[in-house]
Amino acid sequence: MKISVVIPTYNEAATIAELIRRVNSVEITKEMIAVDDGSTDGTRQKLEALEKEYDDLRVLLQPRNRGKGAAVRLGFQHATGDYVLVQDADLEYDPSDYAELLKPLVEGKADVVYGSRFLTTKERRVLFFWHSVGNRLLTLISNMFTNLNLTDMETGYKVFKREIIQSIKIEQNRFGWEPEVTVKIARMKLRIYEVGISYSGRTYEEGKKIGWKDGVQALWCILKYSIKTPHTSYQPMDQPSTQVSTTEAPFSAARE
Repeated sequence: MKISVVIPTYNEAATIAELIRRVNSVEITKEMIAVDDGSTDGTRQKLEALEKEYDDLRVLLQPRNRGKGAAVRLGFQHATGDYVLVQDADLEYDPSDYAELLKPLVEGKADVVYGSRFLTTKERRVLFFWHSVGNRLLTLISNMFTNLNLTDMETGYKVFKREIIQSIKIEQNRFGWEPEVTVKIARMKLRIYEVGISYSGRTYEEGKKIGWKDGVQALWCILKYSIKTPHTSYQPMDQPSTQVSTTEAPFSAARE
């Protein structure tokens, strides 16, 4: 079993080296795919140095800032593992949770796993009451349209079978990709599991980026994709393709 860890980054110079170290320390066969989304604070230079240090790290560079959705989309295209996991670069999510996130997939119970910050007894930093209200409201509205019973639709920890996420066309470039992909996997009638995770949220002074405008965009995406996405049935592939699209460039740091 191999896992592809897709790491979208934007101005995370203060945390990226420690994040890569933590991911690398997880004892599982993996590849790390860091996609820098036009950072201007030295993150790119740090990633270039880290790529030389870690054999299982590949760095992809966006020519300009396009958003988290665009970054993960590029990372998904280049993933070769059995499972693909999204890992933010800001140290809010703990790679030590990988084993629990992967367990339903490895046991053949799930096609997709969400890591919930609310369905858990693990430690969680206490911050931002209105953020939690907004998150729960968006999750509730998403559940109404998808007929799922998720507790944390906006979680940063999402894990997919590779052939599934590579079959989904991600259209949103910013944080709207979270509700978009949730609607689309719901329409595919996949087996979706949640597991509790720890969470060490950060303040805006510490670099938090998501804001109320992203919440409005998420609501719009729930409505948009609930209307336009047809119901389909997922057909497992015995030998999923390992080919990747090359429509989004540039690719590796070496080519920049």
